Amino acid sequence: MKITAFAATNSTQSINLELVKSALYTLEGYEIQVLDLNDYEMPIYSAERNKQGIPEKALTFNQILQESDALIIGLAEHNGTFSTAFKNIFDWGSRADKTLFQQKPMFLLSTSPGPRGGQSVMESAKTIFPFFGGNIKAHFSLPSFQDNFKNGSISNDRLKQVFEDSLNEFKSTLHQN
Repeated sequence: MKITAFAATNSTQSINLELVKSALYTLEGYEIQVLDLNDYEMPIYSAERNKQGIPEKALTFNQILQESDALIIGLAEHNGTFSTAFKNIFDWGSRADKTLFQQKPMFLLSTSPGPRGGQSVMESAKTIFPFFGGNIKAHFSLPSFQDNFKNGSISNDRLKQVFEDSLNEFKSTLHQN
């Protein structure tokens, strides 16, 4: 089974990628592919540019999602919503295929330095992704990243348990597919 994972940002020091990687450490026996959104940088989407055709990088991104059995996405929150880098890929990719996420089981993660842990972007994703083939099986938001994440894992025992429960919920759906 192939799992594709990425942080929905172009930051090279993404705390959301750190959180994603902490989930990946527990997924032994799966083929894991970690994407870097910097590899899919394209012109900013617009209706006019869409008339010129879908960029090859969007088609490549979509193909990777299609070839995956499951997705883990770390949602970076920029001003309460998706990062521009992710939103652009999402816009282009969904123009190429409205069912961008292909009903693949998804585990959504978010974190931020603040006490809400990216909950605004998480709520947006939970609302929007199902319209684009998102099959969200589990989700988790980690508040106050610098206080609650140390040495590659969640350091707060209560939050760690909630994370592990969410991860196990996601894992249980993988065995059903």
